Amino acid sequence: MGKDKLRRFRENETFACFLQPAFEEVFRRDHPIKGRWNSDFFHNDHPIVLELGCGKGEYTVALAERDPSRNYIGVDIKGARMWRGAKTATERNLSNAGFLRTRIEFIDALFAEGEVSELWITFPDPQLKTRRADKRLTAPSFLERYARLLAPDGRIHLKTDSKHLYAYTAEVIRRFGLPCAVSDPDIYASGQPEGVLAVKTAYESRFLGMGLPITYTCFSLGGRHTFERFDWEQDEAPEKDNEPERNPGA
Repeated sequence: MGKDKLRRFRENETFACFLQPAFEEVFRRDHPIKGRWNSDFFHNDHPIVLELGCGKGEYTVALAERDPSRNYIGVDIKGARMWRGAKTATERNLSNAGFLRTRIEFIDALFAEGEVSELWITFPDPQLKTRRADKRLTAPSFLERYARLLAPDGRIHLKTDSKHLYAYTAEVIRRFGLPCAVSDPDIYASGQPEGVLAVKTAYESRFLGMGLPITYTCFSLGGRHTFERFDWEQDEAPEKDNEPERNPGA
């Protein structure tokens, strides 16, 4: 492990906005912060928004800066990447931005029922291999987790360059009859996006430079709590071989 990575790990421990539970604190048990994010971490009663797979935290920081009436938490397992977002939030005194280093599979142990108002999923690994379809962050197994922590009317936002993940998510929405507010296959086709969609992560800038369309989907779970697993790799799905390589967990 490089010295710079070790330095970042040590510095993460000094950030008040950074929480890093040990494995034994979240594996098959609830962490003490569950249900207490407002009272014990943010010290306010503002709605909580999660960014899953936040990477360097650009979106979490940008959302927190734009909307001080909400609390934003970036979630990822890559501590060295998250360091950038946590450091920026600390330097800018963003009291409504937090970072949580954990596996997304463990979020049940960290958030109580209805404790989260919205979810953002920005440029996740699309998990193109069929055998890893259940690892896609809009797969049924993850939707069941989200249903347990989201407020009844909570929305899920997916922003991705992956045509395959975009189409897969559209099939998930269709199959389960989920309310969908927006399904846009190219947010830049008609001009510069506005508001929070105008925020660019490092991955988005890279993919735009490659001429790839950036897609956006906004949907909710419609009160559902169970989602049956299904296979979806039809011939009409977008060609996966043309998708760019990316780092695991991107």
